[in-house]
Amino acid sequence: MSSPKLKIPALIGAAAVLALGVAACSDSGSDSSGGSNLSGNIRIDGSSTVGPLTEAIAEGFQAENPDVKVTVGTSGTGGGFEKFCAGETDANDASSEIDSEQEKLCKDGGVEWEEIQIANDALSIVVNPENPVKCMTVDQVSSIWENDSKLTSWSEVEGLNPSFDADLALFGPGTDSGTFEYFTEAINGEEGNQRKNYNNVGEDDNQSVTGVAGAPGGMAYFGYSFLLENEGKVRGMEIDSGNGCVPPSEETVQDGTYTPLARPLFIYPSADALARPEFDEFMRYYLDNVNEVAPSIGFIGLTDQQLTDNKKKLEGLIK
Repeated sequence: MSSPKLKIPALIGAAAVLALGVAACSDSGSDSSGGSNLSGNIRIDGSSTVGPLTEAIAEGFQAENPDVKVTVGTSGTGGGFEKFCAGETDANDASSEIDSEQEKLCKDGGVEWEEIQIANDALSIVVNPENPVKCMTVDQVSSIWENDSKLTSWSEVEGLNPSFDADLALFGPGTDSGTFEYFTEAINGEEGNQRKNYNNVGEDDNQSVTGVAGAPGGMAYFGYSFLLENEGKVRGMEIDSGNGCVPPSEETVQDGTYTPLARPLFIYPSADALARPEFDEFMRYYLDNVNEVAPSIGFIGLTDQQLTDNKKKLEGLIK
């Protein structure tokens, strides 16, 4: 899902400093700093759930490689793929896996792509802090958000404990968002299956926070890092998928209990980009440093196995 650039600028700056410190600890066989020999431009767009993480990594990389300029846009996963598949960018940040339509778009555009996982996320359902409901089943959430839902009040949701009498005020991303795609499939059983009468905030999660914070019956969904950034203004809802109530957190994502809203986060580089040394070193730097940078800005890092697998995959792709 997307929101404005630099959603968390202060933390990104801190992450950049941290990235500089951990670069020396890289376990890659190559020199992630790239020295003074690297130059060029790297263009990345896509999910702004992922965008703040890529921005933080880019700041650290550019500090060590001042002749490489990395630009990071936040057009949403779908909007970013439109640019990527037209050859306008080198890589696309994505909060959901590439789908068949996007694959066709890239095929038609002559763009070959690869998939690298760079982090994990606890896609979070958030409500107003005054809401007394602490936990909802997947079916209860679906009854609010599904395409044919006619619910207008929390009191109409079956089985809530405690009951809550407040008008529903729903906020969510637009259809170009990977968060929209992931949420609708995970909660409503089909990608894109969602009611139309909600406050569509496009790529601006700040609107969701403002809306939910200002309405007792407010509800929205977005990435875990944005929940952490706005704790106190909104509260994360615990989810019961059949084995009890589970909150969104790093621990519940890593141990597999936060279902069905734990998700991987990706970057999709083009084959052409992977043939350029400055881009290869950027990707090496990304994976070498992501698990140090990610927690400092509210992201959930890769497991040891995920990190090993994706580093090995990247090395196999570099020409």
